[in-house]
Amino acid sequence: MLKRDYDGQNCSIARTLEVVGERWTLLIVRDVFLGLRRFDQLQENLGIARNVLTDRLNRLVEEGIVERVPYSERPTRYEYRLTEKGRELRIALTALRQWGDQYLSDKPPRLLRRRSDGHPVIAALVPEGTNTLAADEVETVPGPGADEAAA
Repeated sequence: MLKRDYDGQNCSIARTLEVVGERWTLLIVRDVFLGLRRFDQLQENLGIARNVLTDRLNRLVEEGIVERVPYSERPTRYEYRLTEKGRELRIALTALRQWGDQYLSDKPPRLLRRRSDGHPVIAALVPEGTNTLAADEVETVPGPGADEAAA
């Protein structure tokens, strides 16, 4: 992505940006979280050039963030599913969404909430060892005043 060398620096942020720092990459991950798993679905929703989407998906597969899973044999077609490593990006995406909701949006288009009771979930700094919610305990839904198609 950025293809920069950080000799002499021990910076996890810089290393992370090398993997997911390009704009389309996190939007692809977001869409896979939202249930879009097939190439054509991602391409249509994002309006991204096919060659750029192919490049980003290949990189996400190489990095172990998504995996290709066949869904059709004739012709062979694949869908993309988040790996555990990819699902761990939900916290970072939630934090970015919260920041954008607070400083850039009139109405939040999406909301992360706990499945069991519908309470909103936020990304926050917590003491190590604190109980946190598992990925299957949360869901993304339209935010207040947003329509179902909003992302």
